[in-house]
Amino acid sequence: MTKDFNDQDNNDEEVLQLDNFCEECKKEDPSVSQNLILTGFKTCNSCKLSKTIFPI
Repeated sequence: MTKDFNDQDNNDEEVLQLDNFCEECKKEDPSVSQNLILTGFKTCNSCKLSKTIFPI
């Protein structure tokens, strides 16, 4: 009825990588992982602010 943890297959697409690299500016920042948890996007605080002010 239940599967053991070792029996479950993890696909590479399903696993989120929690590296601290922003998808917009490609710089490393500790706020990227925080914004990923809060908003679902891997952006640093400066890119998040610029997208909020200039949403184009």
